[in-house]
Amino acid sequence: MEQDDAYLPPSTPDHPTPGQTTAGLTLVATPIGNLGDLSPRAASALAEARAVLCEDTRVTSRLLARHSISATMIALHDHNEESEAPRLVSRMLAGERFALVSDAGTPLVSDPGYRLVRAAIAAGVTVTSVPGPSAVIMALTLSGLPPHPFLFHGFLPPKAVARAAEIARLRGMEAAGLSAALVFYEAPHRTGEALAALAEGLSADRPACVARELTKRFEEVRRGSLGELAAHYTAHEVRGEVVLCVGPAPPPAVPSAETLDEALKAAMATLSVRDAAATVAEATGLPRKRVYARALELAAGR
Repeated sequence: MEQDDAYLPPSTPDHPTPGQTTAGLTLVATPIGNLGDLSPRAASALAEARAVLCEDTRVTSRLLARHSISATMIALHDHNEESEAPRLVSRMLAGERFALVSDAGTPLVSDPGYRLVRAAIAAGVTVTSVPGPSAVIMALTLSGLPPHPFLFHGFLPPKAVARAAEIARLRGMEAAGLSAALVFYEAPHRTGEALAALAEGLSADRPACVARELTKRFEEVRRGSLGELAAHYTAHEVRGEVVLCVGPAPPPAVPSAETLDEALKAAMATLSVRDAAATVAEATGLPRKRVYARALELAAGR
């Protein structure tokens, strides 16, 4: 939803304008490829912060140089976040403001920062955000798949056994009623095998999309079934950042009255009416009350 600047509410001590030099933490979304995508508000937030907390100072330094921003950088990554968070929160409580960025996109989305944010919130530090690029949202909107609801999973496990188990867990969630597009990040060298595992674990016919190098010169958005995409990316080298989108599970087929009766009769040959109805209801996805009512009719010879 767009909003004109004239209608923006004035900032208050509890809700400062991102980039305003008051104490606290500002999460700043950065470009996912094209450095020109940094917003003016994001640039201001970075320039006005006491320091920029970044996943990799080498990556962030290129972004700052591109926009002529002079700022102190502090590395904050998976290996030091837990130990650094208390010290940084203490500095915020003493009046300093920091900006948090990841190498690309919106902070915390499969990137470091969650532990710091939780610590800041627990300490009563003001946490704000400057929104911006997100590979998850961009890939989903370009995929041609239903955009909502969706489930963002992050990275699948890199090992084949663990990956298959996680896909089986997702399949179980779908069997229990989840109907949503699935979005994953993936390393380029594992793209083909991840697609093959998804095709095997979900269905080779499921519509899907591979989006890579988003906003960059060689941006590619390839759509097809999981089976087709798995075959393509197994045979072709993959480069760049990759997002996989998978369409929602198709609704279960509604069995005909004849099929329902056959299933109930077969189940009732070895089970009680109640247990047979429960078994068939779970297998077909039909309401238990409806299946049990029909089982009673069959038991009564109707």
